[in-house]
Amino acid sequence: MLTAGLLAFPHAVPNTPLRLGSSLEPFLPWSGLAVLVLLVLALLRRSALALIALLLPTAAWAYAFGGLLLPEPKPGRHTLVVVQHNASDENTDPAGTARALAAAGPDLIALEELVPATLPAFEETLASDYPHHVVRGTVGLWSRHPLTDTRPLDIKPTGITESWNRGLRTVVHTPDGEIAAYVAHLPSVRFRATGLASSWRDESAVLLGKALAAEKLDPVILMGDLNGTVDDRGLAPLTSRLNTAERGFAFSFPAAFPVARIDQVMARSATVDHISTLPSTASDHLPVTARITLAMAS
Repeated sequence: MLTAGLLAFPHAVPNTPLRLGSSLEPFLPWSGLAVLVLLVLALLRRSALALIALLLPTAAWAYAFGGLLLPEPKPGRHTLVVVQHNASDENTDPAGTARALAAAGPDLIALEELVPATLPAFEETLASDYPHHVVRGTVGLWSRHPLTDTRPLDIKPTGITESWNRGLRTVVHTPDGEIAAYVAHLPSVRFRATGLASSWRDESAVLLGKALAAEKLDPVILMGDLNGTVDDRGLAPLTSRLNTAERGFAFSFPAAFPVARIDQVMARSATVDHISTLPSTASDHLPVTARITLAMAS
C-alpha cells in the first residue's frame, strides 16, 4: 500500500524537512524493484492475499512508467532527430565525442560544458555535416539547417556572482518551417547532510520557464542538462509547459552506472516520440537522442 501510494501520489511527500520529495522523485522509476522484492516475499510466504495486494503497486507503476516501455513508433513525415549531450568540461577526446554524436545522424546536436580547450575540436569535427552552429557561453547548438535570431538566455540565479552564461535561444529553419530551439544547462544539485541543495537549479528553471512562456514561435524544442528528471517537482516550470518523451527511459547519468535521466529533450506544439541513450563518450554523461514529430501543416 505504501509503495502504491508513493507511486500514485509522489507529490504528497513533503519537501520539508530535507527536501525529501525532490530527493525521492528522480528515483521513482526504480520503485519497480520494490514491487519485485515484494513479489518474492509474497511467493516465499505463499500468501494469496499478498499477491493480490501487489496488484496495487504494479498497476500504479504501469500507469506512471509503463508507457515508456512500449515499442518505438514509426517515424512520421515531419520528424526531427536531435542529440543532447553534456560533453564535460574535462573531456579528453572532444573530436571522438563529436564523431560519436554525428554518427547518430541527428538534425540538431545540443552541447553543454563547452570550454575554450575543447570548442575548436567540436567545431572542426562537426563542420562538414553541421555547417550551422551557435555558441553562447558554455552551451552550443549544431544544425544541418540555417540558424538565425540567436540570443543568450538569462537563467542565472541571483546567488551566482561570477560570469555565467548557460543558455541560448535560436531559430532553426527546417524544410518544415521555423522552430524555436532552446539549449540550457541548469545548475547542479547536491545531496548534503541538510538535504537536497537545489535552490539555484529551481530558480534557474523558473527563469527558463518564463522565457519559454514568452516565446511566440511554435514549435519549441528544449534540449539541455537540466540536472533533474521529468518527475522532479523542481522542473515543474518546464514540464508544465512542454511535452516530455512518450517512450524510453534513457538514464543518462552517471555514465558509469546511469540511474536517472537528467539530460532532457522537451517540446511544445510537437511530440517527443522516443528518447534513448547513445554509447558512452569521454564525458560523465551519456548522450541522449530523441525523435520529435513536429505539428506542421501537411
